[in-house]
Amino acid sequence: MKAGVRALGVAESYRGRSGTGAASTLAGVVARASRVVDGFAFGSCTVGGTDATEGVLGLWETLDRADVRYLLLAGIAPAWYNVLDLHRLHEAVGRPVLSISFEGSDGLEPALREAFSGDALDVRLDVYRRQPPRRRLPVDGETVFVRSVGDADGEAADVVRAFTPEGGRPEPLRVARLAARAADAWAGTDGGG
Repeated sequence: MKAGVRALGVAESYRGRSGTGAASTLAGVVARASRVVDGFAFGSCTVGGTDATEGVLGLWETLDRADVRYLLLAGIAPAWYNVLDLHRLHEAVGRPVLSISFEGSDGLEPALREAFSGDALDVRLDVYRRQPPRRRLPVDGETVFVRSVGDADGEAADVVRAFTPEGGRPEPLRVARLAARAADAWAGTDGGG
């Protein structure tokens, strides 16, 4: 992959200020495969809500970067099970969308059933069940789990590896996580809100 290829990485941070219904910080970072960062955007989604997909789309629109070729997401359900719709994101941005998680699991259904009931559960299960399955991917001696929409066979593995200089976390997601944590911490001080 050429060094100038860009991806938007999106991660979130929530420090538990006031529980369900509070805002979780989203950070979007545009990074090149060469690890040069050249764009940031911040937004939010609701803890325990259903608006994470809209929050990610808001970051995409704010950045308005035609040069970004991939959308990388840290996980599938940020902000306490605010499930992302990868198909909807792919349709809206017209780029391959990859959700990358860093821990093995048997899936979210048991946790969703424990945390929600009725319509709240049904909405989340409907979105979650429509997503592609996770695939295990070895990267630099570590394992990540990737769901992808809109990519060619093998492209997701190439993208994850190209944007991961060391360890198992692609650089756009590593930097986005740091930015989200810093913005979330700042928002929790008198300077941010």
